[in-house]
Amino acid sequence: MAVFTPIELADISAWISQDFNIGQASEIRGIHGGIENSNFFLDTVKDGKKREYVLTIFERLSAQQLPYYLELMRHLANKGIPVPKPIENHKGDILFSLKGKPAAIVSKLPGISRLQPDATHCALVGEMLAKMHLAGKDFPQNQENLRSLGWWQKTVPLVLPYLNTSQKDLLTHELAAQESFFSSGTYDGLPQGASHCDLFRDNVLFDPSSSGDIKQDRLGGFFDFYFAGTDKWLFDLAVTANDWCLAQNKQDLDPARLDALLNTYQAVRPLTKEELASWPLMLRAGALRFWVSRLWDFYLPRDAQMLTPHDPLHFERILISRRSL
Repeated sequence: MAVFTPIELADISAWISQDFNIGQASEIRGIHGGIENSNFFLDTVKDGKKREYVLTIFERLSAQQLPYYLELMRHLANKGIPVPKPIENHKGDILFSLKGKPAAIVSKLPGISRLQPDATHCALVGEMLAKMHLAGKDFPQNQENLRSLGWWQKTVPLVLPYLNTSQKDLLTHELAAQESFFSSGTYDGLPQGASHCDLFRDNVLFDPSSSGDIKQDRLGGFFDFYFAGTDKWLFDLAVTANDWCLAQNKQDLDPARLDALLNTYQAVRPLTKEELASWPLMLRAGALRFWVSRLWDFYLPRDAQMLTPHDPLHFERILISRRSL
C-alpha cells in the first residue's frame, strides 16, 4: 500500500460526485505500507454523514487480471464473509480508469490490525479463513496465483546475483524441492479454490468490543485481495500460519498460536490426510514465496512515495526453520 501515483482531492471530486452514489469526496490520504499498489483512504459526505472507503490504483495488475479479484471480493461479501465490497458506479461498473491506470473503490472495514496477535486472534482468523474457502467454492472465475511456482522460476535467476553462496544454495535447493512437490500426484490432488494467498497480520482487522466488564476483539475482516488466486487451500493456510503463528524468535512456529489457528480452521473444514502429509512442504512453499518476492522488491525496487521494502532476511530465516521440521 505504497503511493506510486499521487492523487489529490481535486483530481477526483467531480468524478466521485458525478459517477457514484456515495456523496461528495471530502478527504483523501495515502496509506503507508505494502509495496504493490497506490492506496488511499477516501472520505465522503452523504446526507450529512461521513462515509469511509478505500481507493486503489493498480500499478502492476492489468485491467484484464483485475476482474477476478474484484468479483471474488463481491462474491465473498455477498456470502457474508467480512471483506471489502467493491463500489459500483451509476453504470454498475466496479473497475475504472484513473490517471491512465486501473482503479477501484471498496468499502472500508471496521477495526485495527493486531500485529502482536495471541492465540484468540489466531483462532478467529483460522475459523474465518475456512469459511472463506468454502464460500468461494461456487465462485465461477478461475485465475492462477500469479506469485506461484512459475513466478518463482522466473524471479530466482534475477535475484541470485545479489546473494552470497549459502543463500544461493538454499534458494536453488528449495526451488528444486518445490518443483518436485508441485509435480507430484499428491500435490495435484489437494483441495483448491479461491485463496487469499497473502493473509498477513496487516491484512486483517479486529474490531474491539466489550460486553460488561469483558473486553475482546471481534474479527473486523480480511482485506487486500490483490494477490488472490485459484490455489491449494493448504497453501493459503500455510502462508497464514507462517505470519500469524511465529514464536518470540520470529522464525519458529509457536505451538499455542498454531494449534489455535489449525483447530478452528479444521472445525469448519477438516484437512484431508493428503493435506496433513503435505503440511511441512507447504509451509516451506509459503516461506519460499515471500522470500523470493522480498528479495525481488529489495534488490530490484521501484520508485514510490512512502515505500519501505520489507527485509528479505525475515523469510530466509523462516524457510530455514521450516526445512528443519
